[in-house]
Amino acid sequence: MTKILTGIFLGTLITIGSIAIAAGTAVDPVVGTWKLNAAKSTFSAGPALKSQTRIYSQSAQGITLNMKTVAADGKEIKSQTTYQLDGKDYPVTGVAAYDSLSGKQVDSNTAEFTLKMAGKAVGTTRRTVSKDGKTLTSTLKMTNEKGEKTENVTMFDKQ
Repeated sequence: MTKILTGIFLGTLITIGSIAIAAGTAVDPVVGTWKLNAAKSTFSAGPALKSQTRIYSQSAQGITLNMKTVAADGKEIKSQTTYQLDGKDYPVTGVAAYDSLSGKQVDSNTAEFTLKMAGKAVGTTRRTVSKDGKTLTSTLKMTNEKGEKTENVTMFDKQ
């Protein structure tokens, strides 16, 4: 009987400790799967995307973004990054225009990022999750290779 009670006590203690640890790490509202709503998006940098799916997940290492984009010409691009919102640079793979990003938290639903190529800032992006958690808005501002400033505002629906 003592072994059973000890087991129950330890199990309860571990469960309470796990809940306390989990409660200390707030889940970013961007976590989940998002699909591009092209009809609500605007593209000043070339033709509109055919589609884009963003999958955000959160772990002890930070937030991981896996993105699958189908460009207007039908070309598929896959990119990935894992970052923290601490202002430090994190590598990005699969994107030709930049190879790293640094991010900071603006408020509980908004984060801003500086996009860099070889350590030099080439653009910014701001992502905001709506208060109801159903819409993600991403505003990308870049300067292209011709020195022209561009801005794309992409809207995503939570899946």
